Amino acid sequence: MQTVDELKLNYIVSALKNLEYGSLIITVHEGQITQIDKTEKKRFSLAKTAKLPRANSK
Repeated sequence: MQTVDELKLNYIVSALKNLEYGSLIITVHEGQITQIDKTEKKRFSLAKTAKLPRANSK
């Protein structure tokens, strides 16, 4: 097993610290990190509105 490059390790740690919702995918080929994909989701809370009574339609 080979050691992880300090630059790659710092990138992974930084990406994880800044990720609230999402995923981090690390691709490894022949024992080396070759790619890092970050998928981030932003969630916004919905403003609650008062429900209006429905009019009876006939």
